[in-house]
Amino acid sequence: MTPSLLGRWQTRLLLLATVGTLVSIPFALGWVGSPPGTVYFWILIYIAIFGIGWDVVYDQLQRYRWDRDWPAIYQLLAGIWEFIFVACGVKIFGFLPIPIPKEQLPIVWVIWHYSTVWLAVFIASQSLMRILFLRWRFRGGQWL
Repeated sequence: MTPSLLGRWQTRLLLLATVGTLVSIPFALGWVGSPPGTVYFWILIYIAIFGIGWDVVYDQLQRYRWDRDWPAIYQLLAGIWEFIFVACGVKIFGFLPIPIPKEQLPIVWVIWHYSTVWLAVFIASQSLMRILFLRWRFRGGQWL
């Protein structure tokens, strides 16, 4: 499947709003040993906002590939790149609208939360989306 830009946005927002929220709840409640708080949902929002911007770049890069497809290994590299950008914004530079103090959330928990959310969203996009939305693959990733 070659996702369109609108399909990328719809899929990203749907998966982060559902799967990402479900994965973030145990972190926010402190069930996994993490410091409890709503900060994990702010990170999820940042991931969604920055991801929408990155999808424009990914869509342009994808046009240079001969088959205009985006293999799973590129999704892995994109996930790493997005993490570096969000982590720098959250923990190091603090240029995001609501900076997260280092005392409130150590970088280890940012890494653990992002990795868990990203893995769950990646697995859902490769499996559940194809099962629940049968025509999703044929509509360029658009589910509406």
